[in-house]
Amino acid sequence: MFDFDATLPLMAIQFLFLTWLLNQIFYKPLTKVLDERDEYIRNNEADARKKLSETEELAKQYEEQLADARRKSQEVLQQAQEDAKKITAQKIAEAQQEVQAQKTQVAEELQQQKDAAMATLEQQVDSLSHQILEKILGPELVR
Repeated sequence: MFDFDATLPLMAIQFLFLTWLLNQIFYKPLTKVLDERDEYIRNNEADARKKLSETEELAKQYEEQLADARRKSQEVLQQAQEDAKKITAQKIAEAQQEVQAQKTQVAEELQQQKDAAMATLEQQVDSLSHQILEKILGPELVR
């Protein structure tokens, strides 16, 4: 079936030489480029993961700072509201005291005016009753 003449070893040598030549010229540089590309991709991917983790950490820190700032602003706002309530309550108390003082003063003035009016009326009543008695009884009997 097979003839083993001198062409078979020559073909085997040619095949091995061509394989070696292709390996030296084409496959080794190609595999080197592919290996370098894989290493480049792995390095970039590692850098990207590192930067992503750093970015996530920064985002977490910023969110914490933002939450802290919001909490502090809420505390400041609440404190301001409490201060405003205290000031309002104080002003209302002062206004009520002032109104009470004015009310007391007005009541005293009214009492004084009432007393003065009563005194005047008493004098007028005495004078009128004296005049009535003089007219009814005569001036000689009234004295």
